[in-house]
Amino acid sequence: MKLLNYNISDEVFAFSTYRHGGFSKGTYLSFNINPYTGDSYESISKNKDLLIKYLNIQPNQLIIPHQIHETNVLNIDIDFINSSETLKNKLLEGVDILTTELNQYCICISTADCIPILIYDIRNKVASCVHAGWRGTVNRISEKAVHYMEKFFGTNPLNCKAVIGPGISVDNFEVGDEVFNVFQMNGFDMKKISIHKKNKWHINLPECNRIQLLNCGILNKNIINSNICTYSNYKDFFSARRMGVNSGRILTGILIK
Repeated sequence: MKLLNYNISDEVFAFSTYRHGGFSKGTYLSFNINPYTGDSYESISKNKDLLIKYLNIQPNQLIIPHQIHETNVLNIDIDFINSSETLKNKLLEGVDILTTELNQYCICISTADCIPILIYDIRNKVASCVHAGWRGTVNRISEKAVHYMEKFFGTNPLNCKAVIGPGISVDNFEVGDEVFNVFQMNGFDMKKISIHKKNKWHINLPECNRIQLLNCGILNKNIINSNICTYSNYKDFFSARRMGVNSGRILTGILIK
């Protein structure tokens, strides 16, 4: 197992997983934890055990939602932790933003070309992880994550650090006119977030989300951009566009120590 670590604070451990060092086979080769794309239960369990051991946490302290490209938020609090497994699974269904202020609980999101975003409020010690595909991005999911932290935890964006993890780059994210038009109709500055080449539009999802974080008040110096394109670097990171949807997923997480 190999992790890409993000140095945002000594108080947290923030990371994205590489493809390497696990037990999965085929298009899931080899480190995949996501249970929603067809990988075997045995391989997922073995991979999860590797990560749990590395993080030095218990299985119930690794929190992974089932994402659906919406902007729903779930806060991982004591009530959630004390819920039954059945209720936990129900609560985690259809969630694309997780937040928590609990220590030793690793909140995660899964991606394979979509953009993973991590946000940490250093003053109030609150973490958030965001799954920003194009649908979430056009609905300003990164802004909604910050606003949620402001509303429920008193977060000041000036006290936040953020990470933009591995995702598809503008050069490789070709879209149809209908997707371009949706971004334009939702008020995005298309000169800043798109390019036109070979008669096709390309959208810059990492930049879209960076702009959203800036618009919320997070300082540019406090935003780490991995600048890793999953499509180009599919040998190290899963890419659904390159490998098909029935393939593995990168796990991006943040754990408050």
